[in-house]
Order: sequence, then C-alpha cells, then structure tokens
Amino acid sequence: MKTVVITGGAGFLGSHLCELFLRKNYRVVCVDNLLTGDKGNIVHLLRHKSFVFMKQDVGKPFGVAGAVDLVLHFASPASPVDYQEHPLETMLAGSSGTQHCLELARVKKASFLLASTSEVYGDPLVHPQTEDYWGNVNPIGVRSVYDEAKRFAEAMTMAYRRVHGLDTKIVRIFNTYGPRMRTNDGRAIPNFISQALMGKPITIYGDGTQTRSFCYVSDLIDGIYRLSQSAFHQPVNIGNPREMTLKEMAVTVKKMTGSKSRLIFEPFPQDDPRQRQPNISRARKVLKWEPKIGLKEGLSATIAWFRDHI
Repeated sequence: MKTVVITGGAGFLGSHLCELFLRKNYRVVCVDNLLTGDKGNIVHLLRHKSFVFMKQDVGKPFGVAGAVDLVLHFASPASPVDYQEHPLETMLAGSSGTQHCLELARVKKASFLLASTSEVYGDPLVHPQTEDYWGNVNPIGVRSVYDEAKRFAEAMTMAYRRVHGLDTKIVRIFNTYGPRMRTNDGRAIPNFISQALMGKPITIYGDGTQTRSFCYVSDLIDGIYRLSQSAFHQPVNIGNPREMTLKEMAVTVKKMTGSKSRLIFEPFPQDDPRQRQPNISRARKVLKWEPKIGLKEGLSATIAWFRDHI
C-alpha cells in the first residue's frame, strides 16, 4: 500500500483529497495544525484503518514514520479573510513549511506536489492566464503575504528539483467551490450563499464587474490527482475556464436559493484582481483533464450543504 502525506488535510480541499486517496487505496497521513482547517471535515475518516491524523504545524520540522510515496503540500490559509488575519503564519506555510515538506519528500525519496494558486498571477495584465505568464503582483500589498508566499514556494520547489533531482509537480489552483467551505470563509460563493440563506444583504465588493472562473471541487480534485500521477514538472493551471462577473454569480445564487436578499456594494478591496480566467490548454494536453460539473449542478450541491450547516 502506498502512503501519501497531505498537509492541510483537514481543510476544504485537503479533506476532499484525503477521501480520494483513500478510495485509491493509499494510506493517508493527514497533517494539519487546525488554524483554518476543521477536524469536522475529517471526523468520518478517523476510524478508517488507512487514515492517520497528525496535528502539526508545517512551519516547524516534522517527520512521518514509515515509507512515504507522495507528499501533497496544501497547508496554508487560503482566503483573503484568513491570510490577512494570519499573515505571518501564511508566509511561514509557504516558506519554511514548503521546505519542511520538500525535505520530507527528499528523505523519503517521495514525489512532491505543491498547491500553488492563480494568485501568483496577481491582477493579471494577460487574459486568460497561461502558465508562462509571470504575473502582476504587488509585493508589499495586503494580499502579498499569500501571493508572494506561493511564488516563493514555487521557486523553492523548482530549486529542490534542480539541486536534488526531486520528482516535483506544481498545480496552480483557480477559484474553487463546493461542500466543506466555511460559512465565514470570506470568498465570494460562501459569502453569497450564506447571506442569501440567512436573508442578509448579499455583499459585492466593487461594482461587481470583476470576473472569476469557478470550478467545482470534484473536478479540481480529479485534476490534482491526475497531475500527482503524471511525470510532468512544470506548473499546470487547474480551474474552470467559464468566466463570469461577481454580480452575475450573486444574482445566480439569489435565484437558486429563492432568497429575497438585496444586493449591496462595498468598496473595492486593495489589489483585488479585476479578471481571473485560466487557460487550461496544458491540463487538457498533458492530463487529458477538463471540468465536467456545470455551474447549476455544482451550486445546487453546495447550497444544499450550506443549508445543512448554517
């Protein structure tokens, strides 16, 4: 039985990855300090004989007993609310945390996959964004603790590959949604759904014309798994190329929830990207991957989950 170590495994994406690798007959070691992760996301896995939970901050050196075949580094605050509340922890997760995970992979002779982000493109001047685009990031802005931590993590990952010959992969994750997002996550879809279901005003920052491309979580997890099993070492965008404005998304959520909430508009956040859309040509070619879940199907499942958890 192969073993995978998933840091941030109690988080939104990490918990779905834990489930997938268990279905693939891996032994799963879930590592999380529960800063933004939730043990409730993995409580149903704790009785699984092939699942191990370690409460551990990856910013500090750590080890894992036994053989390890694959290390997935997903530990980091990931929403603007979280990484602006925990800026130093975010920087450390991307810097020393990445090094500790790379060292674990090196010592165990394991493959390594880094969860990077579309935020490395910043407020892009190229649209849609390809993996060859170097980005437009404010290195000292309020979002920089996340953007630059991930850019540094990518650089360190490639350095380990060049110096140690480590088998590495990098996924650049675009906006993702689905069950297990926190109701107070701060990102657009959980905000819109929570506010709509509670009858509160639906808050849009700016005029709502900024765009995002939303990928349902099961599609994203499938793409990550395919990358983890591949021999490809350059960054790969994983996301849904269907682009829409945030105002369009808010109106869609309001309609699908049957909410009578009104839309309100607040000031545009500093350095918030005006456009975000992945070019997924590389994922289609290398991984034979593209999203399958439509917006209506994905939102229906997500709204149902939020109804049960608010």
